Amino acid sequence: MPSLPPDGPGIIRDETGAQTLLGYVVDIREADGVSRCWLDIGAQHGNRHGGLHGGIMSAMLDNAMGFAAARTGDDNGDTKVATLTMTTNYLAPARGGLVVATGEVSGGGRSTIFTEGRLEDANGTVLATSTGVYKRVRNASGQ
Repeated sequence: MPSLPPDGPGIIRDETGAQTLLGYVVDIREADGVSRCWLDIGAQHGNRHGGLHGGIMSAMLDNAMGFAAARTGDDNGDTKVATLTMTTNYLAPARGGLVVATGEVSGGGRSTIFTEGRLEDANGTVLATSTGVYKRVRNASGQ
């Protein structure tokens, strides 16, 4: 059974309050520019129907795509970006276990970056897809 990636270079844990609260792990180990967010689903992540809450699915996709966009400035993902738009399509429920959101850049220019994302379960079932547009900013507040 798959598990969360172990600590090491390119693994980011508890960087933000939202990440700590939700419990996902950011993975930018690969040099391919693709970013991943891993989550081991617990009862605290559920909706009233017993599946992974759609807001958490969307948050994971936003982070995976945002890190992919941030990696266009440097491979460490230190370039600051802000989400301009994001569209998520929910395709199947996640009932438990490990899920991974994958984000990659599909286009853009110097200041605007276009991304695509997908959320899959441990069996490779696509649970949700997403597209996003991100803007490079000078600091985290967008100023």
